Amino acid sequence: MDRIAVLIPCYNEEKTIEKVIHDARAALPEAVIYVYNNNSTDRTEELAKKAGAVVRREYKQGKGNVIRRMFREVEAECYLMIDGDDTYPLEAAGEMAALVLEKHADMVVGDRLSSTYYEENKRPFHNFGNSLMKNAINFLFHSDIQDIMTGYRAFSYGFVKTFPVISQGFEIETEMTIHAVNYNLQVENVVVDYRDRPEGSESKLNTFSDGFRVLFKLFQLFKNYRPFLFFGVLGVLLAAVGLVMFIPILAEYFRTGLVPRFPTLIVSCFLVLAAVQSFFSGMILSESCSVERRNFEYKYMEADRNVKK
Repeated sequence: MDRIAVLIPCYNEEKTIEKVIHDARAALPEAVIYVYNNNSTDRTEELAKKAGAVVRREYKQGKGNVIRRMFREVEAECYLMIDGDDTYPLEAAGEMAALVLEKHADMVVGDRLSSTYYEENKRPFHNFGNSLMKNAINFLFHSDIQDIMTGYRAFSYGFVKTFPVISQGFEIETEMTIHAVNYNLQVENVVVDYRDRPEGSESKLNTFSDGFRVLFKLFQLFKNYRPFLFFGVLGVLLAAVGLVMFIPILAEYFRTGLVPRFPTLIVSCFLVLAAVQSFFSGMILSESCSVERRNFEYKYMEADRNVKK
Protein backbone atom coordinates (compact mmCIF):
# COMPACT_ATOMS: atom_id res chain seq x y z
CA MET A 1 0.00 0.00 0.00
CA ASP A 2 1.27 3.46 -0.93
CA ARG A 3 1.66 6.11 1.75
CA ILE A 4 0.36 8.85 -0.59
CA ALA A 5 -1.13 8.37 -4.05
CA VAL A 6 -1.64 11.32 -6.39
CA LEU A 7 -4.57 10.60 -8.72
CA ILE A 8 -4.81 12.54 -11.98
CA PRO A 9 -7.81 11.83 -14.27
CA CYS A 10 -6.95 12.96 -17.80
CA TYR A 11 -8.61 13.53 -21.13
CA ASN A 12 -6.57 15.36 -23.78
CA GLU A 13 -4.24 17.27 -21.45
CA GLU A 14 -0.98 17.06 -23.43
CA LYS A 15 -0.25 20.76 -22.94
CA THR A 16 -0.18 20.55 -19.16
CA ILE A 17 0.20 16.97 -17.93
CA GLU A 18 4.00 16.95 -17.68
CA LYS A 19 4.04 20.11 -15.59
CA VAL A 20 1.32 18.79 -13.28
CA ILE A 21 3.31 15.59 -12.69
CA HIS A 22 6.55 17.48 -12.04
CA ASP A 23 4.76 19.85 -9.66
CA ALA A 24 3.14 16.94 -7.81
CA ARG A 25 6.50 15.20 -7.41
CA ALA A 26 8.10 18.40 -6.10
CA ALA A 27 5.26 18.96 -3.60
CA LEU A 28 5.01 15.31 -2.46
CA PRO A 29 8.32 13.54 -3.19
CA GLU A 30 7.20 10.37 -1.40
CA ALA A 31 3.98 10.01 -3.41
CA VAL A 32 3.24 7.59 -6.24
CA ILE A 33 1.67 9.49 -9.13
CA TYR A 34 -1.08 7.78 -11.11
CA VAL A 35 -2.42 9.17 -14.39
CA TYR A 36 -5.63 7.60 -15.66
CA ASN A 37 -6.06 8.22 -19.38
CA ASN A 38 -9.73 8.48 -20.39
CA ASN A 39 -9.54 7.85 -24.18
CA SER A 40 -7.28 10.80 -24.96
CA THR A 41 -6.62 11.36 -28.65
CA ASP A 42 -3.49 13.45 -28.13
CA ARG A 43 -0.10 12.68 -26.52
CA THR A 44 -1.33 12.76 -22.91
CA GLU A 45 -0.43 9.13 -22.18
CA GLU A 46 2.96 9.31 -23.88
CA LEU A 47 3.96 12.48 -22.02
CA ALA A 48 2.70 11.17 -18.68
CA LYS A 49 4.86 8.05 -19.02
CA LYS A 50 7.81 10.20 -20.02
CA ALA A 51 7.33 12.27 -16.86
CA GLY A 52 7.50 9.12 -14.74
CA ALA A 53 3.88 8.60 -13.75
CA VAL A 54 2.14 5.25 -13.46
CA VAL A 55 -0.26 5.38 -16.41
CA ARG A 56 -3.46 3.36 -16.58
CA ARG A 57 -6.58 3.54 -18.72
CA GLU A 58 -10.31 3.87 -18.25
CA TYR A 59 -12.16 3.19 -21.50
CA LYS A 60 -15.62 4.25 -20.32
CA GLN A 61 -15.86 7.99 -20.98
CA GLY A 62 -16.58 10.40 -18.15
CA LYS A 63 -14.81 11.75 -15.08
CA GLY A 64 -17.01 9.79 -12.70
CA ASN A 65 -16.09 6.57 -14.49
CA VAL A 66 -12.39 7.40 -14.23
CA ILE A 67 -12.64 8.12 -10.51
CA ARG A 68 -14.50 4.85 -9.95
CA ARG A 69 -11.63 2.99 -11.63
CA MET A 70 -8.98 4.87 -9.64
CA PHE A 71 -10.70 4.27 -6.32
CA ARG A 72 -11.07 0.57 -7.06
CA GLU A 73 -7.51 -0.06 -8.15
CA VAL A 74 -5.24 2.16 -6.05
CA GLU A 75 -4.41 1.29 -2.44
CA ALA A 76 -3.02 4.14 -0.32
CA GLU A 77 -3.27 5.64 3.15
CA CYS A 78 -3.89 9.05 1.61
CA TYR A 79 -5.15 10.00 -1.83
CA LEU A 80 -4.64 13.40 -3.43
CA MET A 81 -6.84 13.97 -6.47
CA ILE A 82 -6.05 16.80 -8.87
CA ASP A 83 -7.04 17.70 -12.42
CA GLY A 84 -4.49 17.45 -15.18
CA ASP A 85 -5.12 20.95 -16.56
CA ASP A 86 -2.61 22.83 -14.36
CA THR A 87 -5.26 25.08 -12.84
CA TYR A 88 -4.33 24.14 -9.26
CA PRO A 89 -0.91 25.14 -7.90
CA LEU A 90 0.30 22.36 -5.62
CA GLU A 91 1.76 24.40 -2.77
CA ALA A 92 -1.07 23.25 -0.47
CA ALA A 93 -0.69 19.53 -1.30
CA GLY A 94 1.48 18.79 1.72
CA GLU A 95 -0.97 20.47 4.10
CA MET A 96 -3.91 18.60 2.59
CA ALA A 97 -2.13 15.25 2.88
CA ALA A 98 -1.13 16.00 6.48
CA LEU A 99 -4.75 16.64 7.44
CA VAL A 100 -5.61 13.13 6.25
CA LEU A 101 -2.55 11.32 7.63
CA GLU A 102 -2.09 13.15 10.92
CA LYS A 103 -5.49 14.62 11.82
CA HIS A 104 -7.61 11.80 10.38
CA ALA A 105 -9.66 13.95 8.01
CA ASP A 106 -11.85 11.89 5.68
CA MET A 107 -11.95 14.49 2.91
CA VAL A 108 -10.01 17.71 2.44
CA VAL A 109 -11.51 20.21 0.00
CA GLY A 110 -9.21 22.49 -1.97
CA ASP A 111 -11.19 25.72 -1.69
CA ARG A 112 -10.69 27.87 -4.80
CA LEU A 113 -13.66 30.14 -4.20
CA SER A 114 -12.10 31.83 -1.19
CA SER A 115 -8.96 32.81 -3.10
CA THR A 116 -8.36 33.57 -6.79
CA TYR A 117 -11.12 31.68 -8.58
CA TYR A 118 -13.45 34.58 -9.38
CA GLU A 119 -10.56 36.70 -10.68
CA GLU A 120 -8.93 33.96 -12.75
CA ASN A 121 -11.94 32.14 -14.16
CA LYS A 122 -13.22 33.85 -17.31
CA ARG A 123 -16.54 31.95 -17.51
CA PRO A 124 -19.21 33.89 -15.60
CA PHE A 125 -21.79 31.08 -15.70
CA HIS A 126 -19.24 28.77 -14.05
CA ASN A 127 -18.78 31.34 -11.29
CA PHE A 128 -22.54 31.59 -10.79
CA GLY A 129 -22.95 27.80 -10.83
CA ASN A 130 -20.23 27.27 -8.22
CA SER A 131 -21.77 29.83 -5.86
CA LEU A 132 -25.27 28.42 -6.39
CA MET A 133 -24.20 24.84 -5.63
CA LYS A 134 -22.18 25.84 -2.57
CA ASN A 135 -25.05 27.79 -1.04
CA ALA A 136 -27.70 25.20 -1.94
CA ILE A 137 -25.81 22.22 -0.50
CA ASN A 138 -24.76 24.03 2.66
CA PHE A 139 -28.36 25.12 3.21
CA LEU A 140 -29.98 21.76 2.48
CA PHE A 141 -27.44 19.61 4.34
CA HIS A 142 -26.45 22.05 7.13
CA SER A 143 -22.79 21.85 6.14
CA ASP A 144 -19.92 24.28 5.73
CA ILE A 145 -18.18 23.19 2.52
CA GLN A 146 -16.54 26.17 0.85
CA ASP A 147 -16.10 24.74 -2.67
CA ILE A 148 -18.44 22.04 -3.93
CA MET A 149 -17.15 21.61 -7.49
CA THR A 150 -13.40 21.65 -6.93
CA GLY A 151 -11.37 18.83 -8.45
CA TYR A 152 -8.58 19.30 -5.91
CA ARG A 153 -9.20 17.07 -2.89
CA ALA A 154 -7.50 14.68 -0.51
CA PHE A 155 -9.15 11.53 0.86
CA SER A 156 -8.58 8.90 3.49
CA TYR A 157 -8.45 5.20 2.69
CA GLY A 158 -11.77 4.75 4.48
CA PHE A 159 -13.53 7.36 2.35
CA VAL A 160 -12.24 5.96 -0.93
CA LYS A 161 -13.12 2.35 -0.16
CA THR A 162 -16.62 3.06 1.14
CA PHE A 163 -17.70 5.71 -1.37
CA PRO A 164 -20.12 4.26 -3.95
CA VAL A 165 -19.42 6.10 -7.20
CA ILE A 166 -22.71 6.44 -9.09
CA SER A 167 -22.10 9.50 -11.26
CA GLN A 168 -20.49 9.14 -14.67
CA GLY A 169 -19.47 12.73 -15.39
CA PHE A 170 -18.58 16.02 -13.73
CA GLU A 171 -21.37 15.72 -11.16
CA ILE A 172 -19.03 13.37 -9.26
CA GLU A 173 -17.74 16.24 -7.07
CA THR A 174 -21.27 17.03 -5.90
CA GLU A 175 -21.81 13.37 -5.09
CA MET A 176 -18.58 13.20 -3.06
CA THR A 177 -19.49 16.27 -1.06
CA ILE A 178 -23.02 15.19 -0.18
CA HIS A 179 -21.81 11.69 0.68
CA ALA A 180 -19.32 13.14 3.16
CA VAL A 181 -21.75 15.50 4.91
CA ASN A 182 -24.57 12.94 4.97
CA TYR A 183 -22.46 10.38 6.85
CA ASN A 184 -20.97 12.99 9.19
CA LEU A 185 -17.42 12.43 7.96
CA GLN A 186 -14.63 14.79 8.93
CA VAL A 187 -14.30 17.36 6.15
CA GLU A 188 -11.66 20.10 6.16
CA ASN A 189 -11.36 23.14 3.89
CA VAL A 190 -7.95 24.36 2.73
CA VAL A 191 -7.78 27.59 0.74
CA VAL A 192 -5.86 27.01 -2.50
CA ASP A 193 -4.92 29.27 -5.37
CA TYR A 194 -6.54 28.82 -8.76
CA ARG A 195 -5.30 29.87 -12.16
CA ASP A 196 -7.17 29.74 -15.43
CA ARG A 197 -6.20 27.21 -18.05
CA PRO A 198 -3.15 28.11 -20.15
CA GLU A 199 -3.74 29.25 -23.71
CA GLY A 200 -4.60 26.37 -26.02
CA SER A 201 -5.98 24.18 -23.22
CA GLU A 202 -9.76 23.73 -23.35
CA SER A 203 -12.17 22.87 -20.56
CA LYS A 204 -14.10 19.62 -20.96
CA LEU A 205 -16.94 20.95 -18.80
CA ASN A 206 -19.93 22.17 -20.79
CA THR A 207 -21.49 25.06 -18.90
CA PHE A 208 -25.13 24.24 -19.64
CA SER A 209 -25.41 20.48 -20.24
CA ASP A 210 -23.07 19.56 -17.40
CA GLY A 211 -24.56 22.29 -15.24
CA PHE A 212 -28.04 20.79 -15.60
CA ARG A 213 -26.64 17.33 -14.83
CA VAL A 214 -25.09 18.68 -11.63
CA LEU A 215 -28.39 20.32 -10.60
CA PHE A 216 -30.28 17.11 -11.30
CA LYS A 217 -27.72 15.18 -9.24
CA LEU A 218 -28.25 17.61 -6.34
CA PHE A 219 -32.03 17.08 -6.58
CA GLN A 220 -31.57 13.30 -6.74
CA LEU A 221 -29.17 13.11 -3.81
CA PHE A 222 -31.33 15.40 -1.69
CA LYS A 223 -34.27 13.02 -2.29
CA ASN A 224 -32.13 9.95 -1.50
CA TYR A 225 -30.29 11.29 1.56
CA ARG A 226 -33.01 13.51 3.09
CA PRO A 227 -36.22 11.69 2.15
CA PHE A 228 -38.30 12.84 5.12
CA LEU A 229 -37.59 16.50 4.40
CA PHE A 230 -38.02 16.04 0.64
CA PHE A 231 -41.31 14.15 0.81
CA GLY A 232 -42.46 16.21 3.79
CA VAL A 233 -42.14 19.43 1.80
CA LEU A 234 -43.82 17.76 -1.18
CA GLY A 235 -46.65 16.62 1.09
CA VAL A 236 -47.16 20.12 2.50
CA LEU A 237 -47.33 21.58 -1.03
CA LEU A 238 -49.85 18.95 -2.16
CA ALA A 239 -51.97 19.46 0.95
CA ALA A 240 -51.89 23.25 0.52
CA VAL A 241 -53.08 23.02 -3.09
CA GLY A 242 -55.76 20.51 -2.12
CA LEU A 243 -57.04 22.70 0.70
CA VAL A 244 -57.07 25.83 -1.48
CA MET A 245 -59.30 23.94 -3.92
CA PHE A 246 -61.48 22.43 -1.15
CA ILE A 247 -62.21 25.49 1.03
CA PRO A 248 -64.46 27.32 -1.54
CA ILE A 249 -66.44 24.11 -2.04
CA LEU A 250 -66.86 23.71 1.72
CA ALA A 251 -67.94 27.34 2.06
CA GLU A 252 -70.47 26.89 -0.74
CA TYR A 253 -71.85 23.78 0.96
CA PHE A 254 -72.35 25.59 4.28
CA ARG A 255 -74.06 28.46 2.48
CA THR A 256 -76.36 26.51 0.14
CA GLY A 257 -76.20 22.87 1.22
CA LEU A 258 -75.06 21.99 -2.33
CA VAL A 259 -71.79 20.74 -3.84
CA PRO A 260 -71.85 22.10 -7.41
CA ARG A 261 -68.26 21.23 -8.40
CA PHE A 262 -67.75 17.50 -7.87
CA PRO A 263 -64.65 17.23 -10.16
CA THR A 264 -62.85 19.91 -8.13
CA LEU A 265 -63.86 18.15 -4.90
CA ILE A 266 -62.52 14.84 -6.18
CA VAL A 267 -59.20 16.38 -7.28
CA SER A 268 -58.75 18.17 -3.96
CA CYS A 269 -59.39 14.93 -2.04
CA PHE A 270 -56.86 13.07 -4.18
CA LEU A 271 -54.29 15.81 -3.55
CA VAL A 272 -54.76 15.55 0.21
CA LEU A 273 -54.48 11.74 0.02
CA ALA A 274 -51.30 12.12 -2.04
CA ALA A 275 -49.96 14.49 0.62
CA VAL A 276 -50.58 11.91 3.35
CA GLN A 277 -48.96 9.21 1.23
CA SER A 278 -45.96 11.45 0.59
CA PHE A 279 -45.56 12.12 4.31
CA PHE A 280 -45.59 8.44 5.25
CA SER A 281 -43.29 7.57 2.34
CA GLY A 282 -40.80 10.07 3.74
CA MET A 283 -41.04 8.46 7.18
CA ILE A 284 -40.43 4.95 5.82
CA LEU A 285 -37.53 6.00 3.59
CA SER A 286 -36.02 8.01 6.44
CA GLU A 287 -35.91 4.89 8.57
CA SER A 288 -34.23 3.04 5.69
CA CYS A 289 -31.61 5.81 5.57
CA SER A 290 -31.00 5.39 9.30
CA VAL A 291 -30.33 1.68 8.77
CA GLU A 292 -28.02 2.51 5.86
CA ARG A 293 -26.07 4.97 8.03
CA ARG A 294 -25.54 2.28 10.65
CA ASN A 295 -24.37 -0.17 7.98
CA PHE A 296 -22.02 2.47 6.61
CA GLU A 297 -20.37 2.83 10.01
CA TYR A 298 -19.59 -0.90 10.01
CA LYS A 299 -18.13 -0.67 6.51
CA TYR A 300 -16.02 2.31 7.48
CA MET A 301 -14.68 0.58 10.60
CA GLU A 302 -13.73 -2.42 8.45
CA ALA A 303 -11.88 -0.15 5.99
CA ASP A 304 -10.12 1.54 8.91
CA ARG A 305 -8.94 -1.83 10.23
CA ASN A 306 -7.62 -2.75 6.78
CA VAL A 307 -5.46 0.37 6.48
CA LYS A 308 -3.97 -0.22 9.94
CA LYS A 309 -2.87 -3.78 9.17
